[in-house]
Order: sequence, then structure tokens, then C-alpha cells
Amino acid sequence: MTQSFIHRFEPGTEPGSPPLLLLHGTGGDEADLLPLGRAVAPGSALLSPRGKVLEGGMPRFFRRLREGVFDEEDVQARAHELADFVAEARAAYGLPAPVALGFSNGANIATAMLQLRPEALAGAILLRAMVPLADPPAAELRGKPVLLLSGQLDPIVPADNAARLAGLLREAGAVVRHRVLPSGHGLSQADVTAAGVWLRELASASSGLVHQQG
Repeated sequence: MTQSFIHRFEPGTEPGSPPLLLLHGTGGDEADLLPLGRAVAPGSALLSPRGKVLEGGMPRFFRRLREGVFDEEDVQARAHELADFVAEARAAYGLPAPVALGFSNGANIATAMLQLRPEALAGAILLRAMVPLADPPAAELRGKPVLLLSGQLDPIVPADNAARLAGLLREAGAVVRHRVLPSGHGLSQADVTAAGVWLRELASASSGLVHQQG
């Protein structure tokens, strides 16, 4: 069993459903997003690591200098470390590449993984994400599906920052759906509904492709 991150793993019960990599926000842990994962993707395998960085005793996935200002060297190192963990977990649990489901700090590290280690993820649901790297390397994300859900009243993520993030991912080739919900930084039922619909569309498209190739 892989031990590089404290984590929880729930095996999948629905063949063909993509596994989810659950990435919590500041102060969360490996149990934090399990209910969300079960709600948006019933039957999917769930892999949920705990961030290794502590800020005032609260787990995070990378250091920040202050709210909205990230230690970008740490962002890069932690993104590679997390991508290595995903590779370990895939081997240990027999998983295909997962779709990241990240909230806030977790969404930001998922974005950094897309930009630095795109092979680690099959796609991503980014809840209240912002640009993690001011000058990201050129990534090859051709066709990779991304759902970005922003909050219209979010006091932490500026609207132009979220729009820039969507643009950066599109420029790298990702298929980005960006929705701005009438909410703040916290999650709402609208997030659960939108993520569930998007994942079902993704699973249906993947299933159709397999049948066409077969």
C-alpha cells in the first residue's frame, strides 16, 4: 500500500466510472471531500490524500505567503510530489488516471498538476480555483476535460483571475467549461449538481468512444 501521503481510498462499485482524486481546501483532511465525491460520482473509486503543509495547524497542499499570494517554488515541488503519489496509488489500487475534484487550495494544486504533470490526471473539476503559477510552463492538455466552477460573490478569488485561469487552460488545449455560480467561496448544491452532470457526460462520452473503437 502506498504511504507517501496519509489518505483514504474507497474502491469503485460502478465499472467504467472514472476514479476521483479528492483534494481538500485549507483546514480539510482526507475525509473532508468523501461525501462530495460520493454525491457527484456514486460508484466511483475515491482517492483522498491529506495535504502535507500546515498553516496554523491546518492542512494545505502548498505554502502561501498570504491570502492569494502563493509560494510558487513550493507549489511546483508539491504538485510533482502529489503527481508521484497518484502514480503510486494507481499501481497499488489498480486505477486508471483519476479526475481531480479539488476545492480552493485543492483546486489550485490540481491546476498546478495539470500544468506541470498533465499525464497524472484524466481531467479536473476545479471548485473556486485561481491561477497558481504566474508564468506556467507550456502544457499539452489537448482534449483534457476541465470543469471550472467559480462563485460570483467569492471574496477570495477575483473574477478576472478565474477567467484568466480558464483562458490559460484553453490555450493549453483543455476543453474547459467555466461556470460562474451565484455563490461565494463556499460550496453550494449548484456545485454538486453541475459536477455530477459534467461527470455523467464525461463517463457517457468515454463509454461511447470505447464502443466505437471496439
